[in-house]
Amino acid sequence: MTQTPAPAASETAALKGVQKLQRAIIDGLEDVKAQDIVVFNTAHLTSLFERVIVASGSSNRQTKALAASVRDAVKDAGFQKPRIEGEDNGEWIVVDCGAAVAHIMQPTIRAYYHLEEIWGEKPVRVKFGATKPAAPAASEKAKAKGDTSYAGKAPGAAKAAERAAKQAADAAKPPRATPRKAAAKRAGTKSGPAVKTAAKTAVKTAVKKPASKTVSKAAGKTPPKKSPARAA
Repeated sequence: MTQTPAPAASETAALKGVQKLQRAIIDGLEDVKAQDIVVFNTAHLTSLFERVIVASGSSNRQTKALAASVRDAVKDAGFQKPRIEGEDNGEWIVVDCGAAVAHIMQPTIRAYYHLEEIWGEKPVRVKFGATKPAAPAASEKAKAKGDTSYAGKAPGAAKAAERAAKQAADAAKPPRATPRKAAAKRAGTKSGPAVKTAAKTAVKTAVKKPASKTVSKAAGKTPPKKSPARAA
């Protein structure tokens, strides 16, 4: 046995549906940079719709793009495809979304007809602008990684501290040898054994065995003198 929902519950559900449709229309307008968006509650004035949304476009091209953007946003939100009127000239385009109607007008047309005087008895406060979540701060990223050194610091201070730590680490590294010193070091390392071998060979060559006794005695005698007769 089914029970009929209470009037309060049904009204709450209907209000949420209107608010969802209203949000979809505003998002579609903001995607194409609509100007001076205003929302009015018209439930007490007519039973045909509960919201009137008025926005401006600077040219025919922009008003047509705004209407197409609203149509797509409403469809993506799960509502029926809106009905669009006035798209031929682009000066005043009406997007009928059922419970909400969007009027997209050029500034001169909007100032002339001034729909705010007709439907603007109960303006609705809405939140404009992107609702994307902000990127996490550097301290939150460090906290997620288990690093508490950046806690309570601004993102700029965290980056400065990171740069200082990197510079300190670079300064602690031993200095790299210059190309000339490196070449000399390599040359000395390779020629070391050759130098030692050449020195040993030179010492062996310089130290000779002593001469024979005959040669040393002959070297100590004076040459014999010739007789006069033989000389004659």
